[in-house]
Amino acid sequence: MIYITRRERFNAAHRLFREDFSDEKNLEIFGKCSNPNWHGHNYELFVTVKGEINKQTGFLVNLKRLSKIIRENIILKLDHKNINLEVEFMKDKLASTENLAVGIWQELEPHIKALGADLHCVKVTESENNFVEYFGD
Repeated sequence: MIYITRRERFNAAHRLFREDFSDEKNLEIFGKCSNPNWHGHNYELFVTVKGEINKQTGFLVNLKRLSKIIRENIILKLDHKNINLEVEFMKDKLASTENLAVGIWQELEPHIKALGADLHCVKVTESENNFVEYFGD
């Protein structure tokens, strides 16, 4: 079994809040991340796939194809977007980095399987100090 990781980047805005909470309660729970005027991050996305090395090609997956899958199915949907308002796969979900990682996994998994590999990990870095890793259910 071998693992390979592709890194991509995107910029996006979001707001952590619950509509059923008052502004005061949102501020208490989510702090300045509940700013009604939104805030943004320069995200890094790491997608790790696993499987066996193809004896004919010498690699697990074609990295250009993997990059294209990530760009078409994730980056184009997220980059310079408001996650709360414009990202269909995040509709009706709290726009936390945890939920974002799960949503990205769900969007990518069938495409990775079609490459003949398994999705191992989706890592989303929202700042130099905070990141989330999701390894599936």
